[in-house]
Amino acid sequence: MKRVQLDKDIQPLSEFRANVASMIEKIKTEHRPLVITQHGKSSAVLLDVGDYEQMIDTIELLQEINQARQEIEDGKGTEHEDVIGSLKERLGKA
Repeated sequence: MKRVQLDKDIQPLSEFRANVASMIEKIKTEHRPLVITQHGKSSAVLLDVGDYEQMIDTIELLQEINQARQEIEDGKGTEHEDVIGSLKERLGKA
């Protein structure tokens, strides 16, 4: 997904209503979010479904990385060699 371009990707609700189909097609083909304004203020952001899913996946991954980093800092991590040894034991390759 590309970043919002302030001169191209912001539309008032009235303009969006008048051109819904073409604006949705533009969002899908250009992979750019559309900011919809109401009474001159940002009100909503419209994204392509695939871009939204990718964004959520990225956010979840970053949250997991942050959680893992915090667990390591808290001393809850497991040494690499210990994990490998445990896996070998489970697989009968010790």
